[in-house]
Amino acid sequence: MATDRIATVAPVPEAAATGKVAAVYADIKATKNITFVPNMWRVLATNPDHLELVWTRLKAIMHPEASGRTSPLDPLTRELIALAVSATNGCSYCVNSHTAAARKLGLGVEALGEVMAVIALFNSTNAIADGYQIEPDILPPQE
Repeated sequence: MATDRIATVAPVPEAAATGKVAAVYADIKATKNITFVPNMWRVLATNPDHLELVWTRLKAIMHPEASGRTSPLDPLTRELIALAVSATNGCSYCVNSHTAAARKLGLGVEALGEVMAVIALFNSTNAIADGYQIEPDILPPQE
């Protein structure tokens, strides 16, 4: 069965966007320096308030420079964290999106392999430590 479906709901096409949705779409393209609105945002646009909420939160955390804030984390580090969480959560959409973003920021194929190795290692060792309920030997400073 062939299908052109990309989600459980019909995404809002850029040409049909008005009001809040059109404004968020424009901000996404400008902030991310891209020429199209990704599927994630077009699907979220079926609920304009939710689209705005998720975009505002993502923009503040992943693109703080767009609002004049300086982050202690560089853009590549933020993308690698997002990639690690996405891989761990099994979200292929997000794995592809954050891999593409990391590559655009200069991450090479060999480095990507190392990132994946670190992700796999800590998914494994986290499961072992959690399974054994091992008490921490050291705690981070609170200041």
